[in-house]
Amino acid sequence: MNELINLSEKEGFWTLQAGIFPENSSSLNLHHKFGFREVGTREKLGKMNDIWRDVIFLERRSKLFN
Repeated sequence: MNELINLSEKEGFWTLQAGIFPENSSSLNLHHKFGFREVGTREKLGKMNDIWRDVIFLERRSKLFN
């Protein structure tokens, strides 16, 4: 994750986004650890096993471009 963040900032990206299923607590915790914040829930955005699923939408804004 550090490499992704460093490379994105080097290339001038100021926002990274992620969409994660709500029950995937390990991935949510990892993203929070690296400065992502929850923006909201996108309802019925992803489909898994033919069932529409909600996705937690997260973002991380670079501190280099404030």
